[in-house]
Amino acid sequence: MMATDAVAARHRTDSSALPSALRIGLSRVVPELKMFYRRPEQLIMTFSLPAIICILLGSIFSDRLPGSPTSTGAVIAASMLAYGILSTSFINLGISVAADRETGALRRLRGTPATATSYFVGKIALVAIVSLAEAILLLVVGVWMFDLRLPTGAFEWWTLTWVFALGIVSCSLLGILISNVASNAVSAAALTNGPAVGLQFVSGTYVPLVVLPAWMLAIGSVFPVKWMAQGFRSVLLPPQMVAFEPAGSWEHWRIFLVLSAWIVGGLIACLSVFRWSDRS
Repeated sequence: MMATDAVAARHRTDSSALPSALRIGLSRVVPELKMFYRRPEQLIMTFSLPAIICILLGSIFSDRLPGSPTSTGAVIAASMLAYGILSTSFINLGISVAADRETGALRRLRGTPATATSYFVGKIALVAIVSLAEAILLLVVGVWMFDLRLPTGAFEWWTLTWVFALGIVSCSLLGILISNVASNAVSAAALTNGPAVGLQFVSGTYVPLVVLPAWMLAIGSVFPVKWMAQGFRSVLLPPQMVAFEPAGSWEHWRIFLVLSAWIVGGLIACLSVFRWSDRS
């Protein structure tokens, strides 16, 4: 009996000494940031492309919407925050995770206490930091060039925060998931950039939703980008702009449900198919 108690006590001690998946994941944030900023071409493309596209499209579509003081460029600028998140999460992670697997970095990481969950935590934390910087840049462009308004009340800031957070997690998990389909980083670039461009059109980030045909709206409504963009418009545009939404409402409850569903489904799928190496 005493021997059994001693073994149980030692097991509890060993278990408590092991860091949690969250702690391990957060410990990887600094190394992940260093690796990200040591790739200048990736850094430049990640930050510059959404801002450049925002400026170009907002300048081309500069007319005011019928019966509204808001320009089409302002609507696009508000929606482009969703593209910023998609760029730093889905595209960036889809390529970088595939590259980690291709170079053997993931296989070496498997020999440490890191688990798949802790790896996801580290990657998503990296995306959160980079996405925040990207969002600040896009907001500066939007306010300066297209008269976007920043949130004024606690409810609007809270809405901006949870849409931002859920969007980051859902798109990050999609990026990690697609990396398991790609055979290498080059393949991952094609598998992420192609769908990302299509999603921008059907989700109302490149063009307002009011000009899209019904079948495009139906496709866009399946994916997180449309709902992220809608959530950002709800706090960055005047309240009367809700009349230009297909449903005539900001649908905050539906935004929350759709993004949460993608997070749950994405996490289950990632944990099911995640590969540490091409041979595993």
